[in-house]
Amino acid sequence: MMAAERNSNLKVLSDIELEEKFANQQLNRNMFWRLLPLLKPVKNYILTAVVMEIILVGFVFLRPYFIQQAIDHGLIYQALDLQAGGVQAGGAAAASQKLVTGIDWQVIGWALAGLAGMWAARFVFAGLSQYFSGTAAIRILNQLRVNLFSHVQQLSVAYFDRTKSGRIVSRIDRDIDALEPLLIQGPPEIFSALLRFVMAAAILLWVSPTLFYHLVLVIPLLILSSLLFRRLSGHHFARVAENRARFTAHLVETVAGVRIIKQTVQEDSNLKRYRGLVDAFIHSLVQSNIASGWFTHFTGVLTILGLMLLLVAGGQEVTLGHLTLGQFAASLFYVYMFLGPLQELGDLVERYTNGVASAQRIFLLLDTRAEVVDSADASSLPSIKGEVEFSNVLFSYLPDQSKPVIKHLNLKVPAGQVLAIVGPTGHGKSTLIQLLTRFYDVQQGQVLIDGVDIRQLTQRNLRQHVGVVLQDNVLFSGSIIDNLKLAKPHAQQAEFEQAAAELGIDDLISRLPHGYHTEVGAMGSHLSHGQRQLVCLLRAYLANPTILILDEATSAVDIQTERRIQHALRRLCEGRTAIIIAHRLATIRDADLIAVIHHGELAELGPHSQLIQNNGKYADLYHAYEAGEQL
Repeated sequence: MMAAERNSNLKVLSDIELEEKFANQQLNRNMFWRLLPLLKPVKNYILTAVVMEIILVGFVFLRPYFIQQAIDHGLIYQALDLQAGGVQAGGAAAASQKLVTGIDWQVIGWALAGLAGMWAARFVFAGLSQYFSGTAAIRILNQLRVNLFSHVQQLSVAYFDRTKSGRIVSRIDRDIDALEPLLIQGPPEIFSALLRFVMAAAILLWVSPTLFYHLVLVIPLLILSSLLFRRLSGHHFARVAENRARFTAHLVETVAGVRIIKQTVQEDSNLKRYRGLVDAFIHSLVQSNIASGWFTHFTGVLTILGLMLLLVAGGQEVTLGHLTLGQFAASLFYVYMFLGPLQELGDLVERYTNGVASAQRIFLLLDTRAEVVDSADASSLPSIKGEVEFSNVLFSYLPDQSKPVIKHLNLKVPAGQVLAIVGPTGHGKSTLIQLLTRFYDVQQGQVLIDGVDIRQLTQRNLRQHVGVVLQDNVLFSGSIIDNLKLAKPHAQQAEFEQAAAELGIDDLISRLPHGYHTEVGAMGSHLSHGQRQLVCLLRAYLANPTILILDEATSAVDIQTERRIQHALRRLCEGRTAIIIAHRLATIRDADLIAVIHHGELAELGPHSQLIQNNGKYADLYHAYEAGEQL
């Protein structure tokens, strides 16, 4: 009910719109100034890679020089008159043609050696460039993953209640991977492309202004097409990234809930839904390719157009004697260097657009702030007695406070006593626990511990004093000892064994295949439900909280395991304030106080015997429970 109520007013919003709502930010923002600081920790690696690219460009531009020298000086020419008498019709000067009559092998050998040296040097410096840029990529992306992971851990529980886990995984995994081409490979390659473009233009202008001016004619077409391409591709790449996040989210949810899917025989319908999400991704990807695929071909047309202009203009320049044959051959290479970056521009723009789409989502998550935060003057209590009080508490999961789950509730639990909370499902019992642990903050009233508003305590200090054992407790992958160390990191195995013996469960753990070193599996899947509960009780016991919360701790276990859990609970509750939420009313008859919660209000409060005598809501619940047990 809680999830349905808190999301009822958000159903019309898409997932990305929900993320924008939680972050209080719009997705489309200029990413340049936000991405730039990410390069600062690895700026030396980036600068070194840029220097390597400069050297590589220098080697590239030396190659045409050696070719020019080989043609102009390695070949021996002899000029032959084409017209007897040396005078053309119309009085024009006699035309002549140079023919190759020999080869200067020394010049040719020198040119070939120079070309080989350029290729060898390019191989070495390209490797160095990849090393420095790759090292930068590993460092910056790993640090970004850590920062994003740290940020996610700081977010309030409300964010995880409202956001699909697969979307969070997609941000930390796939979206960060998409930044590598933009942040690391992008700057050196863009710089190299611009440097080649400018140097080629300058050399062409110096060698032959006529060739340069003819090639400049393609630039306006390039600029207009680039602006159009960026605008179209930006929209489509954002949609592709969004659809990819959707099927990733569904995949994560399927893996987490595979038992429910199998149990309800929903494999086919779940597959159909996943196929629909994948088809939507493919459709958006195809649309993106259609919208952006023309750009590469268009730059190819511009390249051919530029070469055609060069052949016409260059041939005329050679005929007029303004260019040597070697200069013209070298100019062909310079033209390719001039037009080459234009062909690369499509890939660079696509990489930039794709990376920006991912960066927008990453920063949207980073911009999401925790709803529950410590106040500036929050303090810590080294120890507490354990008195708990809900004073005139009003709480709703909805931002507008409509449909409150808890309605002006007043409830006090003396230190060291056991309070059992009962009531129909969805009436606010578990919500009280979320308020006491401050996973959510009350909208009105106060939750107090020893008379201190818990909002005046740091969250870390509060949760050190409050331990929670849930119906479906979580065990993390690793051994039992690894999970117990979450409560007491520096404890040794002997301390764990002693604590288990005090709870009466040491023999159960010792009988496991590897005792305390038994691997529990993902989410504790290698252990039975009862075994997981006992390990979680032991973990709570090791944490030694003053206030203990037990939410359905004995449900869904066999009678023998329940007895063990009950014994462990009695030992665990000794000397602590305990709050127990249970539907199995037989387990809470010995509680000092029993609170009946009905529609978010305190309906009754008192010990078991008194509430039975009152013949109120608790008596109705208890008699209905007894009747159900007898069936």
